[in-house]
Amino acid sequence: MAATDSELWVVRHGETEWSRDGRHTSTTDLDLTEEGAEIARGLAGRLEDAVGTEGFDLVLSSPRLRAVRTAGLAGFADVETTEDLAEWDYGDYEGLTTPHIRETVPDWTVWSHPCPGGEDAAGVATRLDRVVERVREHGGRAIVFSHGHASRVLAARWLGLEAVDGRHFVLGTATLSTLGWERESPAVARWNA
Repeated sequence: MAATDSELWVVRHGETEWSRDGRHTSTTDLDLTEEGAEIARGLAGRLEDAVGTEGFDLVLSSPRLRAVRTAGLAGFADVETTEDLAEWDYGDYEGLTTPHIRETVPDWTVWSHPCPGGEDAAGVATRLDRVVERVREHGGRAIVFSHGHASRVLAARWLGLEAVDGRHFVLGTATLSTLGWERESPAVARWNA
């Protein structure tokens, strides 16, 4: 099966208290808010409308509760978890907001500055390159349940861009995105829907 036979659906987990409040969340294992759970339940119908009875050939999730719970509420109770889909490790910035970080590091973004004690863009890209490779080798339609920054890097790597180019892909909670092909070129078919 050719890589161009692959299609990757990307779902960002539903809202958590920290995502709602703009706090960087990587390793802290938070559950969804009630609103986040309700919106995640609605994904099941949206996915069924979009793919019908064809379903997905590969279903993967970050092992974090917020991603696994979103997958379950969306109709994927039996999901394979992989650390490769975990969120960017923010290290010492875990739980902090960008304005708080910028009190000591002006103009800080995860895309342009390091996360002391956490991951750098190259490390995140290496993990997500493995996901891209697996999906392309598997072929067919895959779906992943992941996180904001990690999913944005995943899109960049699917397209052959640098990890930091993920900054161009704004992504809300409990959204659906589809990565596929325009002939032989990797492409974004749908984003942040």
